[in-house]
Amino acid sequence: MLAEERRDGYLARMIAFNLTGDSRVPAYLLIPDGEGPFPAVLLLHDHGARFDIGKEKVIKPWDCPPERLASAEEWVNTCYGSHFIGDELAKRGYVCLAVDMLNWGDRGGGGYEGQQALAANLFHLGMSFAGVIAHEDQRAAEFLATRPEVDPRRVAAMGLSVGSFRTWQVAALSDHIKAGVAICWMATVQGLMVPDNNQTGGQSAYTMIHPGLHNYLDYPDVASLACPKPMLFFNGLRDALFPVPCVEDAYRKMRRVWNSQGAGDKLLTRLWDVPHVFNAEMQDAAFAWLAEVMKRER
Repeated sequence: MLAEERRDGYLARMIAFNLTGDSRVPAYLLIPDGEGPFPAVLLLHDHGARFDIGKEKVIKPWDCPPERLASAEEWVNTCYGSHFIGDELAKRGYVCLAVDMLNWGDRGGGGYEGQQALAANLFHLGMSFAGVIAHEDQRAAEFLATRPEVDPRRVAAMGLSVGSFRTWQVAALSDHIKAGVAICWMATVQGLMVPDNNQTGGQSAYTMIHPGLHNYLDYPDVASLACPKPMLFFNGLRDALFPVPCVEDAYRKMRRVWNSQGAGDKLLTRLWDVPHVFNAEMQDAAFAWLAEVMKRER
């Protein structure tokens, strides 16, 4: 443990752990007051074209330079309805873990150029940036699910934007993740591979490109590997990154899979009249859904 702060109803800790054999990383861990074990949420931060903060986008930082706190507060005011979603969940009785993606926050400094360089050099080594992120998210899920404060039967993932992509991806890949809340990242490959979309422009796309995968699987196909786990998908009607027709196509594809397994009641999809955000009203709906899921999984 590196630092600790008592908050209203929970304890905030800065910890360090071995995320992989190559990376020992700092992370934020929130632990509710009371007797555990508690349900838990792996919080997967967004890309946002903002690299100075990562975990601080979802859990309020402390004992840090004032510019980092100011950056985090500005970000949550813009994208998260002025709420640090990890702190909101901890107040509701969830253990929360947030870790920086490589090139963000305490693991950052490279910005766009660093992102591009990481992707290029990993390709030289026969790896991909997206693959590294997927592997690290699985390891973070394992770490969280094996904490003594956590009920391993009730561990969810949650994220906005690239955090949403990471949410349904880790739900598909990890048995430790039992449910997912994926906000503003779901569509079909065909719908996104168009001019001016960030999937065709390099840079940010490298956090999501698994070479050769789409010869076999579409995005909703990958997400459907999580079936029959409970999964929530919200998208925005005014989100310029995700055209509504291809979002609806993806929703229909996933609906067929969950229905085929007799699990249609475990899939929630909804389009909101919002841009690319996870606002307070969406959070209330998502948190209420998650509470019901966790109640059933006890």
